[in-house]
Amino acid sequence: MRYLFSLLIIMSLFLYACGSGSDSKSNGKSKPKIAIAGLGIESSTFSPAITEAAAFHPRRGEEVLGYYPFFDEGSELRAAAEWIPALIGKSLPGGAVSREAYESLVTELLDSLKKNLPYDGLFFDIHGAMSVVGMDDAEGDLITRIREVIGTGTVISTSMDLHGNVTETLAAYSDLITCYRMAPHEDAMESKQRAVRNLLERIQSGKGKPAYKASIAIPILLPGEQTSTRIEPGKSLYAEVGPAADQEGIVDAAIWMGYPWADEPRNHAQVVVVGDDEGKVRTTAESLARKFWDARCEFDFVAPTASLDEAIAMALRSKKKPYVISDTGDNPTAGGAGDVTKTLTDVLSNPAFKSPNGPTFIYASIPGPELVEKALQVGVGQAVEGYVGAMVDDRFAPPLKLKGTVYFIKEGDRNAEVEVVLKINNNYIIVTKKRKPYHKEHDFTDLDLQPRKADILMVKIGYLEPELYNLRGDWVMALTAGGVDQNLVELPYKRIQRPMFPLDKDMEDPDLTAKLVPLSHQYRPNK
Repeated sequence: MRYLFSLLIIMSLFLYACGSGSDSKSNGKSKPKIAIAGLGIESSTFSPAITEAAAFHPRRGEEVLGYYPFFDEGSELRAAAEWIPALIGKSLPGGAVSREAYESLVTELLDSLKKNLPYDGLFFDIHGAMSVVGMDDAEGDLITRIREVIGTGTVISTSMDLHGNVTETLAAYSDLITCYRMAPHEDAMESKQRAVRNLLERIQSGKGKPAYKASIAIPILLPGEQTSTRIEPGKSLYAEVGPAADQEGIVDAAIWMGYPWADEPRNHAQVVVVGDDEGKVRTTAESLARKFWDARCEFDFVAPTASLDEAIAMALRSKKKPYVISDTGDNPTAGGAGDVTKTLTDVLSNPAFKSPNGPTFIYASIPGPELVEKALQVGVGQAVEGYVGAMVDDRFAPPLKLKGTVYFIKEGDRNAEVEVVLKINNNYIIVTKKRKPYHKEHDFTDLDLQPRKADILMVKIGYLEPELYNLRGDWVMALTAGGVDQNLVELPYKRIQRPMFPLDKDMEDPDLTAKLVPLSHQYRPNK
């Protein structure tokens, strides 16, 4: 009897440990326990801006799951595992992250992970181009510290932007790794979902970590405006990735263009292929790397480029409306401070924009909290004047004094907080409390602006996001000043690896032999 009683206790403890009768069981099978964590930003070290913790808009708990449409209640993926949200933070691109901000976010993320140990898997959602003051590999540091908490047995699936950077540490501590295959990133959520599906398949099948990871550093550093997948050769190059990843023995394949506006040794293109067939993993990585290298001289801007003066002249002559001008040098979605005033100063000094009967001109946008506050005080329809811009990046022009009529005010935007449209002659200048990118048509119509009817629409952006691309009459990228200057050859690089194409156009062909990355439980980083 004593033996039977002991046996019953042991069986009860076993069932409890396996999650019997809990939410971690479905159809009699234990659900894997998977954490979600990550921090994402694209940081320009050529911008004087510093990014603080609030810019990441940290999400916790159910807010994390709500960020991903594929985790909606009742969805297949939501039901497939016990999801444990730790913390995710997504910031607009900007300057380097302060060490204090980074440490505060990482500490909270790690503390959250510690509360729910152990995990079968971790969905690690990052960008890959986060610069932190005093660090060369922020994502490598983050994943190292995560491994110290969750151990090397947990399977980590890392999802990235194709403009991120992959170091050996990041590749080694990631068991699965993938990135977007489109630029503009219309497949962002699809890529994150792929990372989650790969993770679930490896855990549920019992296969666990893939046996091999092949990595190849490619000494190419090009801006996204020259590597768009809308045009060749980026279109054909990235068309190779899906079929490469679908091969038997391959779990995933990825090509990173890298991030060109940071001066760190990790900034360059990269290929990583993950799978169980060593031969295919190696040859697939080498094939993708060779195709990239062989096409390097074919990459060109996705749109015509011109100086600002040339761009304005082209827009004034054009019969196609709206004529869209990209103010590329201060693009906040590439890491620019967003408050360089040089372009707007030059536009408003042009005689064509000084008349009430001039072309209908919309400019998006310039931060100016002083003017915004005054506009809130006087209200719509009233005159207002104040300084805008150059609070962060004043290297190219000082703050600009604007005087006009308050046309529209909108409060409550996630990024801008407050948006004011200031009408000066026939110019509609969007002034924000905090910087904001303008990518969607509703960004303008919400402000009672009609971009399709404008003669000229100027946006702080590089290549046009899909909605702007589709509404354009014509388009030119103005090579303007700012922290994400498109003229990479003139940027003061001191720490990237050299030689690097196109900075060293006559460099010899690099060694594109695949190197096997250590598996996460075998990796011993150099301290």
